[in-house]
Amino acid sequence: MKLYLFSIFFSLFYNWAEAQTDSTTSADYKKYFKEVQKNANKNKTLWKRRLYGPVLLIEPETRKLYANEADGEGILTLTDGVYTGIFPESLNMANTSIDWAGKRWAMVMLPLAENKQERINLLSHELFHRVQSELGFPLTHSENNHLDTKDGRIYLRLELEALKHAVLEPKHQIALSHVRNALLFRAYRQSLFEGSKAEENSLELNEGIAEYSGLIHSDRNKAETRLHLVGQLNRFEKSPTFVRSFAYQTIPIYGVFLRTLDKNWNLNISGQTDLSEYLITAFDLKIPNDLNEQIGKLEKAYNGDLIFKEETERELSQLEKIATYKQFLADQPHVEIPLEKMSISFDPRNIFPLEDMGTVYPDIRITDSWGILTVENGGLLMNHSWNRISISCPFQTSGQEYSGNGWTLLLEEGYQLIKNKQTGNYELVKTKI
Repeated sequence: MKLYLFSIFFSLFYNWAEAQTDSTTSADYKKYFKEVQKNANKNKTLWKRRLYGPVLLIEPETRKLYANEADGEGILTLTDGVYTGIFPESLNMANTSIDWAGKRWAMVMLPLAENKQERINLLSHELFHRVQSELGFPLTHSENNHLDTKDGRIYLRLELEALKHAVLEPKHQIALSHVRNALLFRAYRQSLFEGSKAEENSLELNEGIAEYSGLIHSDRNKAETRLHLVGQLNRFEKSPTFVRSFAYQTIPIYGVFLRTLDKNWNLNISGQTDLSEYLITAFDLKIPNDLNEQIGKLEKAYNGDLIFKEETERELSQLEKIATYKQFLADQPHVEIPLEKMSISFDPRNIFPLEDMGTVYPDIRITDSWGILTVENGGLLMNHSWNRISISCPFQTSGQEYSGNGWTLLLEEGYQLIKNKQTGNYELVKTKI
């Protein structure tokens, strides 16, 4: 089952404010490829190998693609020094890595940022994903639904607030004290939710290490790095959900401070490393026996009063939203579709858990053997096992195309949605032999 198109639109979101216009030419794309290649050569000691390799840049609306090298099946055409073609409709587009046309590619959605360092950061992040398994970091999937709860969000925000103080602090030893306080908030949060340490670790090893690699390859100086990291944190605080995106903030900042202690710290870790324990050891932190009491003393120093107030208000509105989605995705008649050989792309900024039933995705595209499902400003419920989805009932059909509240479904021949007279639910039925 193909599950792992997880980088998606998150990096694109952060570059959107400085995105380019449609006037970009093949010469521009050649320049972008060269600048990423140059920085990859310059930073090849980071992972003891160059990250540079096959890259696809894709226009989401037209699906036109621009590549830095030929594919393995002769599909692309060389035009003005850049390989061009059309990305297949049957495949999902995302900021990620992908096996296609005989090669493994880093795939990035256009437009790119005007800022050179932002471009290199994003492209290098996805180039890391292209080879991460070879580097000992298997692609993994974790829910992290605890980070959509009141306490999960509060103590993540407190951790990030402490990291922001560290980034802004000019005196190194004081900055490290803020880093240690951030780790105390982390340890306390993980003590509140069983299994959360492993779940957070999974995403940080996947997206956090990739984003750290992108940051180092961008070659920002100290002042530029500080400005970038604080800007990322300020934007992140406004995100509707943290469950899929927190790792883009945590590991790059911890990594920058680890780099002051050991420039090659990342070579000491693997896909089996417990990053929280690694950080505690690296920053010489001892978790106190009275952690709960210590946290109570630290909260006010990191904007705790405001964070508690905002998260209490959010929880009330979130409960209303959960009740609404639960009604039309579970309690009322709905559509249920099993997943067979699915590939997905989704926006990780607005997903949220729906009690113990799974996760809601307001914006997602799924391709499977049964066809293509596109959800935009709607709602889809994915169960925890990732083998079944639910959407609202259809209100319009035309041949093999169905549509509902915020979604469209184009089924392959041999599949139909049939209403179950007993439950009122629509079920996907395979009619072909």
